[in-house]
Amino acid sequence: MLSIDQLMTEALSLPSALRAILADKLVESLELDLDETIQTLWTNEAKKRRDEIRSGAVKPISGEEGLAQIRGLLS
Repeated sequence: MLSIDQLMTEALSLPSALRAILADKLVESLELDLDETIQTLWTNEAKKRRDEIRSGAVKPISGEEGLAQIRGLLS
């Protein structure tokens, strides 16, 4: 079995597209370990936000615009 350092070295030598797939699979494997209560709360929050956008109660903005607003608050 490879050590963590060896595994990391091998993973980092992969092309970026394959590293992205690997990262996605690793995160996905962690999500299975989440507490069911926490997962339910996040799912409910995501549905609430989706519904707010669909109803027009909240207007979505682009990621660029959101980051610009945050930068403005921090400066």
